[in-house]
Amino acid sequence: MKILMTKYSGAILGPISLVLGFILGGIYDFIKLITGGHVENVGISIIILTIIIYSCLYPLTYKQQKFSRLSQKMSPELQEIKKKYEGKRDQESMQKMQMETQAVYQKYGVSATGSCLQFIIQMPILFALYRVFYNVPAYINSVKEIFITPSGSSITDQIMNTPGWQQKMTDLVAGFKNLSALRADFFISESSTFLGQVTTATERQQNFIVDVLYKLPKEGWETLTSSAYFPNLTNADAVEQTVNHINNFLGLNISYTPWDYISSWFNAVKAGTGASALFGFAFLALLIPVFSYLSQVLSIKVMPQANTTGNEQMGAQMKSMNLLMPLMSFVICFTVPVGLGIYWIGSALVRTVQSLIINKKLDKVNLEDIIEKNKEKAKKKREKMGIYENQIRNNAQLRTRSNVQFKSLLTDEEKEQQLANASEIKANARTDSMAYRANLVKEFNERNNADKKSDK
Repeated sequence: MKILMTKYSGAILGPISLVLGFILGGIYDFIKLITGGHVENVGISIIILTIIIYSCLYPLTYKQQKFSRLSQKMSPELQEIKKKYEGKRDQESMQKMQMETQAVYQKYGVSATGSCLQFIIQMPILFALYRVFYNVPAYINSVKEIFITPSGSSITDQIMNTPGWQQKMTDLVAGFKNLSALRADFFISESSTFLGQVTTATERQQNFIVDVLYKLPKEGWETLTSSAYFPNLTNADAVEQTVNHINNFLGLNISYTPWDYISSWFNAVKAGTGASALFGFAFLALLIPVFSYLSQVLSIKVMPQANTTGNEQMGAQMKSMNLLMPLMSFVICFTVPVGLGIYWIGSALVRTVQSLIINKKLDKVNLEDIIEKNKEKAKKKREKMGIYENQIRNNAQLRTRSNVQFKSLLTDEEKEQQLANASEIKANARTDSMAYRANLVKEFNERNNADKKSDK
């Protein structure tokens, strides 16, 4: 049975999450298959997914770094333009400066926004993966099966066969902060439609139980099997151990946030008991945002930066982005699942390796050849748009020669005849025409000029 209600249903990120979740589930099942079921780990699957995603993004990474190298090459020309219009703030000068700057970019065959494309693509992937890592069982069917098999005696079946289970589960959710985002009203909803498929109330309730159990901390499982809740669950220990095993990565549960571990340690310190046992987990959890920050800084440092001379606004934006991105990853990693932090660290390390490889490759490439190829591509692009440079130039020269030749062939008598014809046309113009009105204005001006001469 596939989970329907717990998948993220956003119009944009929803489909992306479905695709990424499908790939992650395929990786998880493949590892399980080739290892004979001995390796079932979501953290390892996340690392492999990260490598696959950034392997697909490699062409964009290469294009971005090539842009950075070319921007360094064209920097002197951009500086000349900036110096040429320094201190000029009138509209005409600003327009000319912009046109000349754009001409340089076209000459080198690059776009002023070429370095931003990869960032724009990365962000939806990152946000979509947050939804996947937040609720792994919704996207990896093998993980959900831990809670719903064997049919009839699974942990979800046992819970749902307990009298008053809805209220007990609602109370359980209310008792743990990391479960506060889960909606208890799923327990009492009758039906719902999602992605065109009808989901029964029983299926929705089962899915919600899976959501709760997957996110339960260790003390949550102890509460679940206490006498006040579900003391007769026969396989709770086995399910808990399995979930901890597949979610464990270097001692941390990928479905928890670093702040969950750190806050648990703080609470233990305040209570004066159990703090020493939780300190190790809190320290490991703190390393996630720290390594995320350091890996982002390293990735930016090894990647050649685009030269933004002549475009102060873009330069300021890129500088701010380089400073804020690592800090943003540091802060955000405290409050998102550890799995997303692993992805963030892994992605930065993969980008770093890619950057080092691309840098060596570009060192062996003749940039002049790249520039010539880019100029040829730009020319073909303009031709496809109907702008044929030679044709325009030849037509302009032909029109100029024709006008000059035509004027030079006229004799004085022919020129006087043309003027006489024009005068006759004006004289015979209709009273409601522009030519007639122009004649009136002309006559008025002539009379005024004659009066002024006679006064003198």
